Amino acid sequence: MSITQGTSSVRGTWVGPLIATVVTLPAALVAYIIGGLSPMACDACDGAEAERFTQGFDTAFTFLQVGLLASVALLLVGWSLPRTEENVARRRLFAALAPGTVVLSVILFVGIVPWPN
Repeated sequence: MSITQGTSSVRGTWVGPLIATVVTLPAALVAYIIGGLSPMACDACDGAEAERFTQGFDTAFTFLQVGLLASVALLLVGWSLPRTEENVARRRLFAALAPGTVVLSVILFVGIVPWPN
């Protein structure tokens, strides 16, 4: 009699997390680089406009970083769930949420930053 009886491994459960990883990690890297370079949009700003941009950017960049870390956490959860029949839907859900979190983080970042005219 086996302890693991009834919890057989399901084939192909690694496909969802793999596709999500291949999409999420490069997208998160590009989002982080673009977010980090975006203060150059206000190089010519001065006075109150520069102060407003800096405060808004600091808040937005924090949201971006948290969102990107959340997407990596979702990937880790998707990979770490056991490969059993009952977890197939959960693994797919976490795999789908990871790149969606990157997109949502970028949209939130762009919406929060008070871009100069």
